[in-house]
Amino acid sequence: MTHILVIGSGVAGLTAALDADGRDGVSVTLVTKSTLDQSNTWYAQGGVAVVTSADDTVASHVADTLVAGAGLSEDEAARVLCAEGPEAVQHLIDRGVLFDVHDGELARGLEAAHSHQRILHAGGDATGAAIAAALIGRLRDSGVAVRENATVADLVVEHGRVVGVTLLDGRRIDADAVVLATGGAGQLYPYTTNPAVATGDGLAMALRAGAFAADLEFYQFHPTSLAVPGSPLVSEAVRGEGAVLIDADGRRFMTDVHPDAELAPRDVVARGCAAQMAKQGGVPVRLDATALGGQFLAKRFPTIDAVVRSHGFDWGTTPIPVSPAAHYFMGGIRTDLWGRTSLTGLFAIGEVACNGLHGANRLASNSLLEGAVYGRRVVDAALGAAGASEGFDSEWAEPVVLPADARGLAVSRADLQQIMWDAAGLVRTGAALREASETLLRAAVPVVSDVKSVEDANLFVVAQAVIASALARRESRGGHYRSDFPDTDSAQAVHSTVVMARA
Repeated sequence: MTHILVIGSGVAGLTAALDADGRDGVSVTLVTKSTLDQSNTWYAQGGVAVVTSADDTVASHVADTLVAGAGLSEDEAARVLCAEGPEAVQHLIDRGVLFDVHDGELARGLEAAHSHQRILHAGGDATGAAIAAALIGRLRDSGVAVRENATVADLVVEHGRVVGVTLLDGRRIDADAVVLATGGAGQLYPYTTNPAVATGDGLAMALRAGAFAADLEFYQFHPTSLAVPGSPLVSEAVRGEGAVLIDADGRRFMTDVHPDAELAPRDVVARGCAAQMAKQGGVPVRLDATALGGQFLAKRFPTIDAVVRSHGFDWGTTPIPVSPAAHYFMGGIRTDLWGRTSLTGLFAIGEVACNGLHGANRLASNSLLEGAVYGRRVVDAALGAAGASEGFDSEWAEPVVLPADARGLAVSRADLQQIMWDAAGLVRTGAALREASETLLRAAVPVVSDVKSVEDANLFVVAQAVIASALARRESRGGHYRSDFPDTDSAQAVHSTVVMARA
């Protein structure tokens, strides 16, 4: 009996666990540090980008993905996603996901940088929750052993192979294959659309175990989070329906920034908002959706509508304050196109992984599809049934080496988040990054005793890795903007790598 251990309960982890459970001679355990419904997937308002209409093509979806990736998206990774996307979505439907329908067909929306209307939604703006709920329901009826509220402390490596994990309580779970599907690391920053559980756990564990990571300098900041505590997301789909961004005087400013205005790539819109806020002394910009009307907004975006109104705003009649917030990690554990990492026995999928798909800037609504597609592929790899190792075809930079056993936090999590926002946020400089790096290098090693201290230690490792990667890339590209190197350098169109030195 082959035992596959899946860590994480977003679309990638749930898909992998359910697919593995259907194989002969396989037992599956899924572990999550909170409840099954606490994941970035659950909170995803956007949709699933996939070709489902006769006037759209896989080639067009691939082309849009490559353009958004700013010269770093891998052709084959994009082709796999877009070509296998329709079948993966059909599997979601077969597992009970009810996507929105219009006139008897799947309803398709438009989002920034897409050349066709290909975005599927469920429940208007509750796509992630609908996907997660359906898959969790199937999981409950499957043979998968589920362990909620179980914090993984570290990977177990023996003779160069990952053979299991240790839990915070000291117990060990052995496995023939460990699949990390732990999501992103939004809690690196004080303003994020991510839930509290997004603390970079899988990436930090993999780095400590000796795995290679890639493209960690590329973090996507969403342009429009509601400017209130908690930074709730206001989906890009709202702008796709026609909402516009205005300054404090009511002037539409993105038309001066990019030809596509509000539908420009996310990094462009986010920096445009940040620049305008700086001109206004930090006052948030506003999203004007009044032309859409309150009735349409409530029907099309019921989740956002409820959140906006709970904070006292009537966005059907009055523009709402918005500001950028950390949203999606393009980088992650380096993998091939089957989820295989540089460590035997360890696999990674979803936001925690980096197979070159997203390049320097993720195309809107490709992330849920990524979890569905690569969550299926990784099972073949874990069982030895996948093709030969396929990874990036382009050059790789020499790896940045992090200090060994760098797991400490000399300052509070809030202080770490502010360091990251100031030095490794939307606009970066070498001087600020070097100062942040030196501050973290002086950090003390804490005693890991509870869930929060484990998360803090993980955030610290990931923060060091992001800062080191951002220092190494002396250009601006996609989600990485250096004001001291504002131009894109074609000579630097290579994937960065990071590895932790062995003690």
